[in-house]
Amino acid sequence: MKSPVSLCTGVTYDRSSIQRWLDSGNNTCPATMQVLHNRDFVPNHSLQRLIQIWTNSVRTWSQSESPDSESPTPPQLTQDQARDLIKQIENYKNQNKNCFEHISRLASFANESDENCHFLAAIEGFAPLLVEILGGSLSKDVNCAEEAIRIFNMISHKYRNREQLTKLMMDQKSAASMLLLLQRGSLDSRIVTARVLEHIAIDAESKLFFAEHSDVLSELFRLASSETDPNAIEAGLSCLICISIPKRIKGRIVQLGAVKKLGKMLADSNLSFSATEKVLKLLEMASSCTQGRSEICEDAMCISAIVKKVLKVSSSATEHAVTILWSLCYLFRDQRAQEAVMKSNGMTKILLLMQSNCSPAVRQMSDDN
Repeated sequence: MKSPVSLCTGVTYDRSSIQRWLDSGNNTCPATMQVLHNRDFVPNHSLQRLIQIWTNSVRTWSQSESPDSESPTPPQLTQDQARDLIKQIENYKNQNKNCFEHISRLASFANESDENCHFLAAIEGFAPLLVEILGGSLSKDVNCAEEAIRIFNMISHKYRNREQLTKLMMDQKSAASMLLLLQRGSLDSRIVTARVLEHIAIDAESKLFFAEHSDVLSELFRLASSETDPNAIEAGLSCLICISIPKRIKGRIVQLGAVKKLGKMLADSNLSFSATEKVLKLLEMASSCTQGRSEICEDAMCISAIVKKVLKVSSSATEHAVTILWSLCYLFRDQRAQEAVMKSNGMTKILLLMQSNCSPAVRQMSDDN
């Protein structure tokens, strides 16, 4: 097990294994056989850290047993040692010295347990220090920025004042460093950066600040659509949904070619159920603005892909798909969309949907269509 996630039933599975189970058309928990009310995955961070600790211990043992071993893994830090490291990092920063090794050791310390993350989050001035290191790494050391964002991601969920974290990160240097990580960082760093962006974009002001910063939206689309890693796809899509809520950002994502990119993703039979729901959610958001509706109506393949997902993925995906079709065909009565739906056997789907156990809202929209 590499990436443990829990279903709504509370049972934990490896992400890739349970994803294959769901993508095979199953709608139940393999252990309990309960029908899943939703297909959301909740990362099991505690188990993930136990796996990491076990992996590190095996690696350390292997190195100690190997006659060729020359650089054994540094011993785990105590909390006092971690506090001392933070003081050394502050001194290094003031002296303009590279603190990558110290930051890396703190990242390993945070990764060991929830307790360590809570400990670091409670240290006064540590979060601002991380943000300062992140911003200061722009022209110096991408590796240092990667470790800083990694720690920030682990402790941000333990931090009591989320608004304060957002204010700290709403800085041009920090935003520029996160963009740099999205552009040039490792895949893991790009995923972590997208997750941090999603976590700190808590209101319209912060969403606009990050979404309108240079190429952030383009890089999130690249993360979501150009990678085969399911974690990358999920992180990119989830962050895009979060920061694209303001009306003018919806217009921006449409201008960036969101409809064609999302339509292409939707037509991919290998796309996971969870990612499919997010793609449809983004298309629903795009359909709420004039330019987005126009581009969807001009793309018959996109409409066909939307129709195909009705009753095929989940109740959530069906609701997103029906909302899009209702907006195009009923609310704005676009003839191109109506014809594309007819050619895609959409009326049969709508009739089947009205006979299914769907929500009242979906039933009403289906009746309108």
